[in-house]
Amino acid sequence: RLRWDQEKRKQIMALWGGRFSQTPADAVFALSRSVHFDWRLAPYDLRSSLAHLAVLQSSGLLEDSVANPIRNALNELITEVASGAFVAIDTDEDVHSALERGLTEKLGAIGGSLRAGRSRNDQVATDLRLYAIDHMIEVAQQVLALQSALIAKATEYGDAPAPGFTHLQHAQPVLFGHEIAKHVQGFSRDLDRIHDWLDRALVSPLGSGALAGSSLPLSPEVTAANLGFTSSAANSIDGVSDRDFVAEALFILSMVGIHLSRIGEEWCIWATTEFGWAKVADAYSTGSSIMPQKKNPDMAELARGKAGRLVGNLTGVLTMLKGLPFAYNRDLQEDKEPLFDSIDTVLLVLPAVTGMVATTDFDREKLALAAPLGFSLATEIADYLVRAKVPFAHAHEAAGKCVALCESTGRQLHQLTDDEFVSIHPSLKSDVRDVLTVQGALESRTTVGGTSPSSFKAQIKEATAITAAYSKEFTDKAKAFSEMMGA
Repeated sequence: RLRWDQEKRKQIMALWGGRFSQTPADAVFALSRSVHFDWRLAPYDLRSSLAHLAVLQSSGLLEDSVANPIRNALNELITEVASGAFVAIDTDEDVHSALERGLTEKLGAIGGSLRAGRSRNDQVATDLRLYAIDHMIEVAQQVLALQSALIAKATEYGDAPAPGFTHLQHAQPVLFGHEIAKHVQGFSRDLDRIHDWLDRALVSPLGSGALAGSSLPLSPEVTAANLGFTSSAANSIDGVSDRDFVAEALFILSMVGIHLSRIGEEWCIWATTEFGWAKVADAYSTGSSIMPQKKNPDMAELARGKAGRLVGNLTGVLTMLKGLPFAYNRDLQEDKEPLFDSIDTVLLVLPAVTGMVATTDFDREKLALAAPLGFSLATEIADYLVRAKVPFAHAHEAAGKCVALCESTGRQLHQLTDDEFVSIHPSLKSDVRDVLTVQGALESRTTVGGTSPSSFKAQIKEATAITAAYSKEFTDKAKAFSEMMGA
C-alpha cells in the first residue's frame, strides 16, 4: 500500500486542493488514483494540450512569452514520454496531473497556465477518443490481414468438395473454400462497423470544460480540426459525459472476438483425430508437459476463450453507464480499463489467428470422402421432383422416404433400384441418379452467394475488392492520424 508524508499529500492536491483544509486519506487516494492505467493516454494528452495551447495563444489569453516556452516544454515531454525518460510517480493522481507536474518542473508556475479554459472532464474525454480512434484503426488493419489470409485459404480450397453442416450434422455438400470464406463476411461487417463508428467518434469534447463550456474566447471547432476531428460537441454536458463511443467500440471488439471464437471452434473440431481434416502448423500449436504425442490447437482455443472476456468488458461498461445522471461522474473512470483490455486482447489474438489460418493444411481426400455421407444428397431428390412440378411438401416427404429405406437396408441413395424409386414416388425416374453426385450438387447451386464454382469465384472476387478498398481507407486513416499526432 502507498503511504505519503504531508508534503507528498499536498502534491497530490496540486490540481484541485485550494478549497480543502485536509489532505486526502491514503485509502481515498488509492481508490481515486488512475495513473497506473491511464498513463497510456499521455501521448494523446500532450497532443491535445498543444491544440489547446494554440487556441489560448491565438485568442490572446496567453502571451507569446508564456505560450512559446509551454509549447517547447510540451514537445520535450512528448519525446521524454516516448523514450521513458519521463514517467508517472507515486504522488501523481492521473495522467493529467503527472504531465502538469512535468510542465511545472520545467517551467515553474507558468506550467499551470495551460489549464485555463480546460477541465480534466473534457480533457480525458478528448484523450480517450484519440486513443480509441488510433487503436480501432489498428484493429481494422489487423482484421484486414486476417481477411486476406482467409481469402487466400478459401481460394486454395475453392475446388475441394466437403460436407456442409447444420446442427453439427451433415447437411449438403459445399466447396470447402466456400465454408472458409463465410468468415470473411463476418469480418467485413466488423470493418463496416468500425467505419461507421469513426464517423460518430470524430467529435471533439475539448472546449466543453467541466460541463458548461467556457467564458473564455476559445474556439472548440478550431481545436477539433487541429486534432483531426470532424466537429466539436454540440452540447457541452454531453461532451464530457458521453461514452457511447466506448460502449460501441467494446461492442465492435466483442463481435470481432465472437467471429474469432467461431474460427477457433471450427479449427478445434477439424483438428481432432475423429475429423482429421486440419493439420495445424507446428508454429501455431503447443504440446503437453506429460503426453509427448500431443499437438494441441491452443491458438484456436485461446481465440475461443478470449471472446468471453471481451463480452464481459462490454457488459461491465454498459452496466456502469446505465444510471449516470447529469454530466461527468467519477464512475466514468471505469471506462478505460475495459477499453484498454479489449483492445489489447483483440490485437493479441488477431495476429495469432491470422498465422494459424494462413499455415493450416487440409486433407482434400478426407473432405471429399465425407462430402456425401449422412445422406447429404437427399435435397437433390426433392429438388429433382420440384423440377418435375411436384409440390415441395410432397417432394420433401418422398426424399425422406428414400433416406428411410436406405437406412433400413444399409445402402446409399444412388443404390436404390428403379422400382424402389418409382414405388416411393411415380415421378422418380432412373435419371434421378444423375443428380445424386457431389459434383452435380455443387454445380447446381448457382444462386448468388451459393456454393457452385461460378458463384464461389464471384464471391471471392467481390470479397477481394472490398478488402482492398478497406485496406486503402484504413491505411490512409492511419497515416493521417499519425501525421496529426506528429504535428
